[in-house]
Amino acid sequence: MPSAEPRPRRRADAERSIARVVAAARTCLSQDPDATIDDIAKAAGVGRMTLYGHFPTRAALVEAALVEALRAGEETLSAVDLSGDPRDALARLLESSWSLVAESAALLQAAQGVLPAGRLRELHAAPAERVQQLIRRGQEEKVFRTDLPMSWLVSAVHHLLHAASEEESSGRLDGADVAYVVTASVQSLLNVPSSGVVPAVGAE
Repeated sequence: MPSAEPRPRRRADAERSIARVVAAARTCLSQDPDATIDDIAKAAGVGRMTLYGHFPTRAALVEAALVEALRAGEETLSAVDLSGDPRDALARLLESSWSLVAESAALLQAAQGVLPAGRLRELHAAPAERVQQLIRRGQEEKVFRTDLPMSWLVSAVHHLLHAASEEESSGRLDGADVAYVVTASVQSLLNVPSSGVVPAVGAE
């Protein structure tokens, strides 16, 4: 009877090939959002036909690379200590978050060119939920403002992180100063107004 070993071996080989392609796509697209399939295949050490056998479209490959980047980022962010004073916890989260955003800025640009906005929001749901929960706790402890909609506050934090990444990559902001600038900007946004807290103005 024929051996049953070749099939598991082929499956393992395919999984290793897919992992190489995704890693190459993540690297190439992080350096150049317009990196071509040929660029990625060459970096992965596979042929175009092999790459297309795993990912039939560029969009599918870009999504796989983004998913992998977000998975790796989630490992980092889930290890951040968010206990204690919400303001201190937020500073720790932002310090870890901005560098991840900087690393994936070009990759996100590539994804925005091929993936629907709804899919991008879905993929970023976990990081957004973490920020939202921390802001809500700060509001409950009366150290963060409640007069602006939660969706706006979360979105503003997200855009400030990306703005910091762009400023750093353009040389207008020193890398050593980014963590402070991001934290100070976000804290300023979230701090309770000097006049006191006013009623919330919108649904989450």
